[in-house]
Formats: sequence, C-alpha cells, structure tokens
Amino acid sequence: MTRIPMASALQDGFGRTIDYLRLSVTDRCDFRCVYCMAEDMRFLPRRQILGLEELYRLARLFVGRGVKKIRLTGGEPLVRRDILGLCERIAALPGLRELVMTTNGSQLVRLARPLAEAGVKRLNISLDSLDPARFRAITRSGELARVLDGIEAARGAGFERIKLNTVVMQGRNADEVLDLVDYAVARGLDISFIEEMPLGEVGRSRGEAFCSSDEVRARIASRYALLDCAEQSGGPARYVRLPAHPASRIGFISPHSHNFCASCNRLRLTVEGRLLLCLGHEQSLDLRALLRRHPTDDRPLVDAIDRALLHKPQQHDFSAGGEVQVLRFMNASGG
Repeated sequence: MTRIPMASALQDGFGRTIDYLRLSVTDRCDFRCVYCMAEDMRFLPRRQILGLEELYRLARLFVGRGVKKIRLTGGEPLVRRDILGLCERIAALPGLRELVMTTNGSQLVRLARPLAEAGVKRLNISLDSLDPARFRAITRSGELARVLDGIEAARGAGFERIKLNTVVMQGRNADEVLDLVDYAVARGLDISFIEEMPLGEVGRSRGEAFCSSDEVRARIASRYALLDCAEQSGGPARYVRLPAHPASRIGFISPHSHNFCASCNRLRLTVEGRLLLCLGHEQSLDLRALLRRHPTDDRPLVDAIDRALLHKPQQHDFSAGGEVQVLRFMNASGG
C-alpha cells in the first residue's frame, strides 16, 4: 500500500478548511422515518457498498489530510455488521480528535457501552416524539420505549456528551417542542431542532409541514430563559444556553432560515463511495471506483479529492416551499 505523507489541510475553492467527514456505513435502517425515506424502500445491493476495509482506508486517508472529526452515519449505522471493530480502528487513527455517531437509538440497549469502549466519544440520538403512537407514525416502524431505554443505556455508558436530534414538522410534532426540551433538561442532555430538508420524494408535501427555527425558539423562550452562546460542536448547529440548566444546550440547525454555508467545514461520503461536496447539490466524486482501481496506491484518490474540492458549491439552495430539490433520500446521503 502506497500511503501519502501528511500534507496541507483540505481546502475548497472558497478557502474553507475541511476538517469534518460524515461517513455513511450503510443505507439500511430499521426505521422508515417520514422525512428520511419512502415507506417502500429499495436498498443498495451488497456489491455496490463499500466494504469495511474500504471505509477504514478512506477514513485513514481523510484523517491524514487534516480531518479532525468523523461522524459515522447511515441509514442506521448500528445495523452494519462488525460496526464495533470499524469504530475501534477509526478511533485509533493518529490525528483524529473525535469519532462520533448519529443513531436512531434502537440498538443502544445492547451496544451503547461497547460503542463507548470502542472509542466513540459522543452520540447524537434521533427523537422526534415522546408519544408512542406519534413516534410510531413518524418512524413507521419504531418503538418509543426501546429508544428511551437506549437513551438511558447511553447515559450510563460513559460518552462525553449525548445530544438528541428532533426534525420539527407542523402537524406532526411541533407541539411537542417544549416537552422534548423538558425531557432533555431533566436528564442533562443537549437537544437540537432541525428544519426538514427537501431530499427525496417521500410521498407528501414538505412545505405544509415546515417549521422554522425561529418558531421553535419562540416556543422554547415562552418557558425557558435563553442565552445565545458562541459554542461550536464542529457542525452546523447554533447553540443557546439555559442559565437555569447549565448541563444542557439547545441547538438549531436551520438550512432554510439561517443558512450555515459560509462556515461549511464538512464533506459527506455515502456508503456506495460517492463523496458529496454539498448536501444540497448532486455534484459528487466516485471514490469507490478509484478505491477499486487503485487498491494499493492512495495518490490517485488524494489528487482526485483535491480537484473535486475546487468545485464544492458556495452554498445550497434549499427552499421551504415543499418541492423536492435533491432526488436522493436522506438515508442515501449519510444521515
């Protein structure tokens, strides 16, 4: 294997430094969330997805080019076979500051502690409702009790931090914002509220369900004093503190109402090996083909990545109007 010595940090054509990689390990999931995928999904055949060695090789390559944070995503990453071994190997890469993961929580009762022991520093856990029937309707197949038990298992597993993620939708869960904040605060957890993104045809209009971060913040401010803060987690969330509850932070991820593209430091790698230069555009680089064409030489991959970064878009162009703007589903985009 010809490896490339540590070079200058990755930069795009607008001078933004790229130090965060979202690495999808599967497009499969045991849920069928209404904002993420269609109910009747067809997943990729095994030959089209990256093997564990290929995923590790790419993680090593990106860390060698200055990536400090890797987030494992899916689909649901914990349904990927041998995920713990992959976590352990990536977490040990010299130069990586932290390995983190986004999960739906369904497997955490069994895997929370082994994940922490494998080197995963932080978890983001999706939680879109505290009502069992509503949770089932949003996920189409999920059991709320199992996820809540998983959150408790994660709290006891030794992670540095745990954050809940809620995609807010009018008519589905927007009226639960305060209940979800109460739940997080009572457990000393962070929580982020996310504006729904127009990825994939999910069988309904997204525009009618849109709920802006400003609306969510106003609801929270009716019960809690909020204090703006400049804290960053390395991702797109803007955080506020609750002076009366210092253990918790509230984040807002606002691709529509408060575009965060100017400070974008991220790339996404899909499980079929497409390096997505921007979540809101279709431009991508086929790294799977390069991996398999050059199994022992990293140089062609490094050169291709550097060339592709020159074409990373300045910003996405999401609209809150409801139309589908990117045809791939969220589970195929990497969480």
